[in-house]
Amino acid sequence: MKTILSNTIAPWFSTLDPNRRPLIWQIAAIMIGTALLALSSYITVPMVPVPVSMQTFAVTLIGALYGWRLGAMTVITWLVQGAVGMPLLAGGAAGIQHFLGPTGGYLFAFPVCAAVTGWLVGCGWNGQRLVLALLAMMSGNVLCLVIGGAWLALMIGPEQAFMLGVLPFLVGAVLKSALAAMLLRALVRS
Repeated sequence: MKTILSNTIAPWFSTLDPNRRPLIWQIAAIMIGTALLALSSYITVPMVPVPVSMQTFAVTLIGALYGWRLGAMTVITWLVQGAVGMPLLAGGAAGIQHFLGPTGGYLFAFPVCAAVTGWLVGCGWNGQRLVLALLAMMSGNVLCLVIGGAWLALMIGPEQAFMLGVLPFLVGAVLKSALAAMLLRALVRS
């Protein structure tokens, strides 16, 4: 009865179903996810103080595919790799200084965004319902902008942070969310 009720209220979903996979599979998924994040980091448009990249596309997609726990763990692993000097952050950047500067809020937001997106997808906001999948991806992207913008506001003030760290990224957030939602839908159908 509890399973039927749970499935009616929140049809739990994960494309890769990581919770039912062996540990070695989960480790391999983390390695593949960090590679996807690294590749997305190299697709950038330089801007000041924060570059535009495909990172939020990868973060939300990993959250959607891996689920909230493994998605967040994958993003945290990638962030640790970048912090210790692997050139995996935007444009091949590396080092702890990026976590303390203008991009720090966005970086710290990424695991939260993956977790929120994964949780929403798990609650049925998935590729089976394209509009809800889009809203799940948008939630992750908007959350990243809110947390990143708040961090940036501490450094340059709220108005400048909004003008430089949020507003220029809104169109990209919609486009990346739509692309991730369509890809998720294609994966669900296959």
